[in-house]
Formats: sequence, structure tokens, C-alpha cells
Amino acid sequence: MHTDLVAALDIGGTKIAGALVDGGGTLLHRAQRPTPAHEDAETVMAAVSGVLSELKASTLWSRVSAVGIGSAGPVDASAGTVSPVNVPGWRGFPLVERVGAATGGLAVALVGDGVAMTAAEHWLGAARGYDNALCMVVSTGVGGGLVLGGKLHPGPSGNAGHIGHISVDLDGDLCPCGARGCVERLASGPNIARRALENGWLPGPDGDATAAAVAAAARAGDPVAVASYERAAQALAAGIAATATLAEIDIAVIGGGVAGAGDVLFAPLRRFLRDYATLSFVQQLTVAPAVMGTDAGLVGAAAAASAVRPGRANGVRAVAAP
Repeated sequence: MHTDLVAALDIGGTKIAGALVDGGGTLLHRAQRPTPAHEDAETVMAAVSGVLSELKASTLWSRVSAVGIGSAGPVDASAGTVSPVNVPGWRGFPLVERVGAATGGLAVALVGDGVAMTAAEHWLGAARGYDNALCMVVSTGVGGGLVLGGKLHPGPSGNAGHIGHISVDLDGDLCPCGARGCVERLASGPNIARRALENGWLPGPDGDATAAAVAAAARAGDPVAVASYERAAQALAAGIAATATLAEIDIAVIGGGVAGAGDVLFAPLRRFLRDYATLSFVQQLTVAPAVMGTDAGLVGAAAAASAVRPGRANGVRAVAAP
């Protein structure tokens, strides 16, 4: 029997997506359910089981050798548990064990969603060919992951590279994580919109008050909208420069909804990087938009699963994309 496919799960606060993925990163069969994010633990798990059942119903399932999971975090890959901030019913939930049982004992790899996105961009996307990279998701929150020495570096718990909770404003606003002045508190979509509204920006007739609407206003020249994106770009630049100085990364790849602002974000980001990435070994740092889109979580989860050999105990090890 050929076992040349992996099953991938991308678990977030809005949706639970699944796919069967081949060795080239092609998604051959998909399934998806909404996340019952405010329900109890077993109700959320039932949605995961529903996605797995749809995948198992495929004629391709017999070729699956392992399962990869990219989950909103925090995750604890060493324990196989997840505690997503946006899924309060899951606290220390034994997801690896439950998915392993639901798939007949297949080996399961677990990483955070930022790490999964990083694996995808390094395998097939904007970070391909770079041995040292930081990849970021800037959306409702700010997450990320690292590639070091040509290999994905999820860290012992699967959360390494979580740049959103680097403090870049020591006396800044309190972040929900408990620290102050985190990158996420300044650069996430909701916080870009919040800051614009607090400083007098007014939504248009449609009432759209999202970061995308602020970006549209910035493109039209609204000074308050421009200032909100400038502040976000400055926070991202400070966090990226700090990471580059610490780990000598060659490229920072930025995806997520906020990256859709294009030059409204990237132009000031590159300008601020010149102010923060000043040492000789980080001055050539490249910044690029992500290219994998909404499939990044599934492709990255598949990359993690590809490193798990059939027959091994459930869990995750440091993995390299195929």
C-alpha cells in the first residue's frame, strides 16, 4: 500500500480546515467546519472529528501515513496539548492524543499556526531558498515562526518565533497576554482600527471600521489612517530587527489580512527597518509579502506531518519542510 499522503488540520477560532496533501504540497481533498469557539471542549472536538471523518471518507485515505496539525495557540507540542486564546473551552486539551485515536493510531505532529505558516512559506512560498527566515501572520493577532539553518525551528513547545509578544514599547498599553507594549498590541488589525478610531478617524457610509477600511482611507490620504499604519509598521520593524539581530535571519515574510494593505504597510515598514536594523549583519535583511494565502496553514501542517515516520509515538519533533 502506498503511504505517500499526509492529513493536515488547520485549527483556528473561526474555522477548522482539513486536507489530504501530497509530497509536492498539493491539496487533493478538502473538508471544513466552522469552529464552535465558545462551546465546551467536546463540542469543539466534535467539529474536528467531523472534518477528519470527511477526510477518512475519501478513497485516498488509505495512502495517509501521518497527521499534521497547525493550531491557534498557545500549543504545547511536547505534551500534545492546545490552549487557544480564542477557543476558551480548550485549556490543556489533549489534541494530539485525540486525533491519534480518531485516525487509528497515526503519528501526529503539532505546531502553532504561526509555525505552520512558516513551514509553508519556506517549503513553497516567499521564504523558499532562505536558510534563516522569520515568517509572520499579522491579522487578528500577530504570530510567527522561524527557519534556522535551513530547518523549521518550532522550539520545544511548538511556539518559537511568536514575535507578536515581543515588547517594543516598554511603557505601552497592557496586552491581553499580560505584558506591555507588545507588537500585537500595536500592529494587529483590530488594534490598527482601534487606534485610528481613538484618534478621530471616521468610517465611511458603510460603517466598515476594520483595518482594511483604515488601509483604504490611508491610500486616499487620510492622515489619521496613515498614522495608524505608520505606528503598526514601526512596531513590526522594531520586532523584526530585534529578531534579526538575535538570530541573523535573512528574510522576514509577512502574511495575514493586514499584509493585504500592501504599500500602506510595507513602505513605512521598510523605512523604519533602516532605523532599527543598523548593524552590518542585518542591514541586508529582505522583507517580502507572503504568497501562500489561506492554504498556508494546511500546507505547513502537512510539512510538519511529513517529518513524522509511521509507527512512531504521537508528538512533534523539530521538522524541516520536504
